[in-house]
Order: sequence, then C-alpha cells, then structure tokens
Amino acid sequence: MNSDRRSPVFWLLAAFFAAYVLFLYGPMLVIVVLSFQGPDGGLTFPMRSMSLHWFHKLAEGLGTVDISSALKRSLGLGLTVMAFTVVFSVLAGLAFRKKLRFANVLFFTVVASLIMPSIIVSLGIGLEFRLLDGAIKKMLETFGMESALENYGTALGIYTSALGAHLTWTLPFGLLIMFAIFNRFNPAYEEAARDLGATPWQTFRHVVLPLIAPSVVGIGMFGFTLSWDEIARTTQAIGDVNTLPLELQGLTTTVTTPSIYALGTVTMVVSFLVMGLAVGLSTLLAKRQQAKRDT
Repeated sequence: MNSDRRSPVFWLLAAFFAAYVLFLYGPMLVIVVLSFQGPDGGLTFPMRSMSLHWFHKLAEGLGTVDISSALKRSLGLGLTVMAFTVVFSVLAGLAFRKKLRFANVLFFTVVASLIMPSIIVSLGIGLEFRLLDGAIKKMLETFGMESALENYGTALGIYTSALGAHLTWTLPFGLLIMFAIFNRFNPAYEEAARDLGATPWQTFRHVVLPLIAPSVVGIGMFGFTLSWDEIARTTQAIGDVNTLPLELQGLTTTVTTPSIYALGTVTMVVSFLVMGLAVGLSTLLAKRQQAKRDT
C-alpha cells in the first residue's frame, strides 16, 4: 500500500508542470474569453454578458486599419514561406546526404540566423533593399528612363524583402528537421528501387517522398506558423504595408475595446486550424504508408 503513494518529488514536479501549462495557455484562454464580452464589456474582468458583438465590430474594421487586407497579406506570405521552406529544406536535406565540399561552412551559414537577434536580421535586410533601391534609381537615371524612375517605389515588399526575412527564420528549422529525418532513413529502400530499374527521380517520387511525407507536412506547418506570427524580422523589411501581427501590435496602443481580443482570437483560430490540418494530413499519410507495408 505504501508503494502506491506518490513521492513528494512527484507532486512537486506535477505542480511545476501545472504552473507551466497555466503560464503558457492561461493568457490565450483569457483573451478568448474576454473577446466574447457584451457591448458594454471592457478589457478586463468581470464579464458583462456574452455576445459576438466585438467580432462584428472587427468585421466592420478598426478605424483606419484594414484588418481583412492585413489578414490576406499574412495568409499569402505564410503560404509562400511554407512552400519555399518545404522545397528548399527537402532539396538541402537530399544534398547533405552526399559528401559536399565546405558542407560545414554551408551548414553553419544557414543556421547562423537562428542565433542572430531577429531585429538585427530585419534591419540588415531592410538596409540591403534600400541600397538596392538606390542602385536601381541610379541606373534608371543614368539611362534616362525618367518615366520609370518617377513610377518606381521600392523593392521592399511582402514577397521580396519580407519573404527573405521570414525564410532566414524558417529554413534553418526545416533543414534541421530534414537532418533528423534522413539520419533515420533506411537507404535499403532506395537500393531496392534502383535494383528494380527505377531512375533517381522515380526513386525519390515513389519511394523516398512517400516515406518522408508526414515529416514534410510538419515542416510546412512550421514554416507557416513561424511566418504567421513573426514580428521582429518583419518590422524593418516589409516596406509600406503591414502583416496582421504588425497591425495587432500597433492596435494594442490605440484600441481600447475587446475588439483587440476578438482579433487575437481569430489569429489563434487560424494558427490552430493550420496545426490541426497538418497533424491530420500527417496522420493520414502515416496510416496510408503503414497500410502499404502491411499489404
């Protein structure tokens, strides 16, 4: 009977874990709850009835901020970052399976952005593109292209500088995940395919890709979610428009109604939907692969 008692260490660790979960998810829960305040509700408890009033206000817009456009920009950028992260990570993972000259230098160059302060990366990319703007304007002026010079704005933008800034954050994670995948990958499957006359492309398409597909879906999820809520690497590298996280950050100092909580709830819902879809797709691919093995 005494052997069934929990030790004091167990309860200490359990209390620590409970505090950790509360600290991690408590703020999100509070935001979600307060976003359902009634029309007379404020930014704090107690709740004053419950309704979808602030979600309707959010749909109407928050002053001069176009939330729907910011949402579309963030979704477009996140999906683009996801696609680039998946493609480049898989290609890099395949390349590092072979002996490469200066492989260590290349690897540390890729992952160096993880240890660099995000704001420094953003400032550097923003400065590079401003220098590029100056060079382009100088070239247009030299060749006498006055009309093009007048219409030229800046190379900074969602799918140029901001895309590059986000990839400096997502690609290292994707590469590290691919290293872990291929370290456990059994090359016997590829050898069997080659023995049966498969070309390198057929081997990759019909053997390698189906086996690593669940993990590739995870890389895509990482790419989207890391881009979706990124602020520091976006601030100086996005140009004259804002993504949804930047709009949300700016609204925290100007909006004094639960509309800001409604926006936070919508943002979290999108994140959880993407994670749910990724987990579901990964599970489905894993089950299909297991079914093929069983047959």
